[in-house]
Amino acid sequence: MARRTKASKKNAATEDEKPVEAAETEDAPVEPIEIPDDCVFIGKSTKPESILLKLANRHGLITGATGTGKTVTLQGLAESFSDAGVPVFCADVKGDLSGVAAMGKEKGWIKERAAMIGYDVKFSAHPVIFWDLFGEQGHPVRTTVSELGPLMLSRLMDLSDAQEGVLNIAFRIADDEKLPLLDLKDLQSLLEDLAARAGELTTRYGNVGKRSIGAIQRQLLVLEQQGGDHFFGEPALNVGKDLMRTDDEGRGYIGVLAADKLMQSPRLYATFLLFLLSELFEELPEIGDPEKPKLVFFFDEAHLLFRDAPKALLEKVEQVVRLIRSKGVGVYFVTQNPRDVPDTVSRQLGNRVQHALRAFTPAEQKAVKSAAETFRPNPDLDTEQMIMSMGIGEALVSTLDEKGQPSMVQHTFVKPPSSQVGPITKEERKALMEKDPVAGKYEESVDRESAHEILQKRTEERAKAAAEAEAAEEKSKTTKKSSGGSRGDGFWTALGKSVVRAVVPMATRVLEDAIRRNALGGQRRR
Repeated sequence: MARRTKASKKNAATEDEKPVEAAETEDAPVEPIEIPDDCVFIGKSTKPESILLKLANRHGLITGATGTGKTVTLQGLAESFSDAGVPVFCADVKGDLSGVAAMGKEKGWIKERAAMIGYDVKFSAHPVIFWDLFGEQGHPVRTTVSELGPLMLSRLMDLSDAQEGVLNIAFRIADDEKLPLLDLKDLQSLLEDLAARAGELTTRYGNVGKRSIGAIQRQLLVLEQQGGDHFFGEPALNVGKDLMRTDDEGRGYIGVLAADKLMQSPRLYATFLLFLLSELFEELPEIGDPEKPKLVFFFDEAHLLFRDAPKALLEKVEQVVRLIRSKGVGVYFVTQNPRDVPDTVSRQLGNRVQHALRAFTPAEQKAVKSAAETFRPNPDLDTEQMIMSMGIGEALVSTLDEKGQPSMVQHTFVKPPSSQVGPITKEERKALMEKDPVAGKYEESVDRESAHEILQKRTEERAKAAAEAEAAEEKSKTTKKSSGGSRGDGFWTALGKSVVRAVVPMATRVLEDAIRRNALGGQRRR
């Protein structure tokens, strides 16, 4: 490896050309590195490479092909930030970052790398809080539907524009009618209510299509099957407190999110991490440029966040990354290729660590060239060639200097971690969880009255009112039938009276005329 360092500096000499000089370099003792207290040590090139703590909130990018050492780099940085009193949050995608909670052991490659760069490895465990959306390998992580909001929820369910519009209407109605949206059943109940009232709501809020509601309901079922029901509910994670803890010795807690199972639902994974960033952005006060970050956030597998992301979501990410640094939070994206991160976000990332990339196809070669062009050139280094030839644990590093300008790119040998490389056992994890600061705080879910219960009561009241109205109508019909018979009797009675009134006077006149004629006839006979 030392011979390779010599070759990288000269960028021309090879092992065959200068074997004697290379051997002398390998056998020569390396002076111990002096690491200032105001920086986070990454590794050594021709000089120590580090990130200044006061500029660590200017964000960063760690890239490289699978198996080139990105996870070990992430682990080493997390340790150093923790030692400096900075809390860290990172996702454990492959399941091996949990080793940061256990003391490391001297291994051949660790001893060799430490000797090569003159680094004194002080093996130690670090304070860790384990988190897990499913509550299996860490403390449960929950939030409410209303806190996630319609934009990120639409992204999570991959909704169309029309469906997202209906979802926005649903959230607006929930606000107007004081309906708390805490878990998935709250949103499902609200959508059912919207479908029943679609006619009256359309004139006030806009078109509430029943087809769109049906499509959203189907996506909610899919989300529920993927484990989304574990994510929504109470008690919600206190982001501003429980992600930003320090231990009694002043070391920052490293929050490790178990993401191996979560990665089976990549949209849920990416949306959750973006939600955490958004919550930090909303909750934390402005502090400008602190002496060291309040929190460092590692976003592993970052390409999942940006893949097929709608414009509104990309704008949200760009806004959060651009503004959250003034709140003392540094965001470090970890992915395979620098092109996975959009330019609008990438230009915000000042500290960069580039591990090796493989280039077998024209597209891959173009990606390597693009990655090389993101660095400040070093006249002693062929950056593009170095990206394709580096070994495991080697990286090209460029960080911000005292003036906030990117340093020239350097071929760097990354330091070995002081904690365990590889996962801890289930028993060790359980023991650590039982004594960490949030033990017992989030384990039991709380199901208080929310939109589901309120709408259920409202539906029951409507059903009761409808039943009472129906009963009253039936009673009214019965009464009408009864009163209808009396009106019939009254008609015939009235008719009889009319007949009597008409006939009796006539009969009386006829009788009087008859009597009068009889009387006159009798007089004549006399």
